[in-house]
Amino acid sequence: MKALIFTAVFGIFLMLAGLFIKRQGALRILAVLGMAAAFVLNLTDFSLYGTQATALFHDMLSVTRFGILFSAVVLGCTLVYLLLSGKDLGRIGHYTGEYYALIFFIVCGIMVAATFGNLLMLFLAIEIMSIPQYILAGSDKHNLKSNEASLKYFLMGAFSTGFLLMGIALLYGATGSFEIREMQLVGDMLDPMALGGIVLIAFALSFKVSAAPFHFWTPDVYDGAPTAVTSFISTIVKVGGFVAFIRLFHVAFGNPEVGNYWTTVLAIITAATLLIGNITAVFQQSVKRMLAYSSISQAGFMLFAVLAMNALAGEGILLYAAAYSLATIGCFAILLKMKDYTYDGYNGLARKQPLLALVHTIFLFSLVGIPATAGFLAKYFVLSAAVSAGGLLWLVILAVCCAAVSAFYYFRLIWAMYFKEGNAEVEEAEITPRFKGMLVVTAVLVILLGIWPGLILMWM
Repeated sequence: MKALIFTAVFGIFLMLAGLFIKRQGALRILAVLGMAAAFVLNLTDFSLYGTQATALFHDMLSVTRFGILFSAVVLGCTLVYLLLSGKDLGRIGHYTGEYYALIFFIVCGIMVAATFGNLLMLFLAIEIMSIPQYILAGSDKHNLKSNEASLKYFLMGAFSTGFLLMGIALLYGATGSFEIREMQLVGDMLDPMALGGIVLIAFALSFKVSAAPFHFWTPDVYDGAPTAVTSFISTIVKVGGFVAFIRLFHVAFGNPEVGNYWTTVLAIITAATLLIGNITAVFQQSVKRMLAYSSISQAGFMLFAVLAMNALAGEGILLYAAAYSLATIGCFAILLKMKDYTYDGYNGLARKQPLLALVHTIFLFSLVGIPATAGFLAKYFVLSAAVSAGGLLWLVILAVCCAAVSAFYYFRLIWAMYFKEGNAEVEEAEITPRFKGMLVVTAVLVILLGIWPGLILMWM
């Protein structure tokens, strides 16, 4: 809990620091040091809280070992993001301190989502995560696409929040409680009002994680927002939405009899997400837009952790959050250094920048799910959880087929880097030894998690 409070306070500090410190480099160092401090503070919570949930603030928050570990993954990946892309984030406009502050506020919201104890705190967590995103998406004020992305994101986000609030109201009317552990839902005589609330909340959270058919905002927002912002909201924020999804549905609606009502709906959403995300990504010519559709398809795999209500699901989402975030942040960090965002812009990159091409290949291998990378074990865990849950074998087979489709558009980029003639144009001045070193560290983490997942899972 110390890390949660620290991120909120440090975000305010960065806003004030932006008034007096004008050097972008100094603000970036402050942000990196603050995120590292939050990561260390979060680790100290492991000695304070045991395996049983600990209620705080009159049951408004419920701290678990899983929540602390998920927060550690989010803080660690955000630290990697700041080290790789923090400089690009600071260059978007004239309010560098405010941009970093918004990042801290979003992380604070994710930590609340990992520990909320009642539905009102869930609503606050979602809004704390969402509102700074609307601002960051439109931070490039001189770019009409950025303005459009911000407006579209805000309008669609407000609409989905209406679904969330209506669902919470219906659940309260059916159960008489906001506490997720006190909702006595009985499957064989489930109140239609409660069922309506569950479905509406599922729709609202599906929007937040860009699951089909609530994904229509995703390509335009990800494409229009500044690339450094897209890197963050397509990774850290997405996995933050999933921890809220899992916590609510596993704790409040985890009764197998109640699960029979909502698993069918989520299974259909998962199938649609896998199909639409992968098939549409095949036809993209922009790498940035391809990564946007790729994030939709990856959301389909993470939905398996929601569907499977067992221990493997918790381990799977932890590993998937780390694997997906690290690999995608690395891909976007390289994309930020390219002058041409199309596939052709990568032609011949291996001859011009062999190290960048190598680490990019590792990141893409992880996103596909090639063995010895973190992405392979992440997919294995979530699919194994679904198989263990039973009744989802058809969906697992569909997911494996979609993973094979994803290999096409990921390997298309590798083919461009290694086997196509061209002269990939990169910002040579930006390819510093420090940047290359951080990319290598990120790639090593992706491989290390693929070989030794216990690096994260042993803390469970």
